[in-house]
Amino acid sequence: MEITETPRTPAERKRRLLERLEREQDVWVATADGAGVPCLVALWFVWDGRALWVSTRLTNPTGRNLREAGRARVAFGDTRDVVLVDGEVDAFPAPKAPEAAVAGLRAKYGWDPRGDSASYAFYRIRPRTVQAYRGEHEMRGRFLMRDGAWVV
Repeated sequence: MEITETPRTPAERKRRLLERLEREQDVWVATADGAGVPCLVALWFVWDGRALWVSTRLTNPTGRNLREAGRARVAFGDTRDVVLVDGEVDAFPAPKAPEAAVAGLRAKYGWDPRGDSASYAFYRIRPRTVQAYRGEHEMRGRFLMRDGAWVV
């Protein structure tokens, strides 16, 4: 494959990223347990302007890993339009979930995990590092956030 596109500016990458955080339906959430065994699942999410919110069962591997490890990698896009978010995780049992997170999932998907028969929790993923790129020609400048602060 020959690259013919001009690399996007960092400001354009951030603008596009923020649009996608509002528009995308699913994200891949990667976690690992204490022994380093990886787990990768697709989850619905909501972006509140500062963090991604997901919900999954307390007892499944992803729920345990998010709660116990306190970190995750989130990805969306294909290999031609990648977004990677490394973040710190805070867990909230369903009864203690912030109403804004619950309302966000309800508005976006018509789903309130608290009404499900299984035991769900909410997880806030606060970005520490964000990368966005569309191939090798955009590897330089791919970091839009470092140490939890936008660099763009």
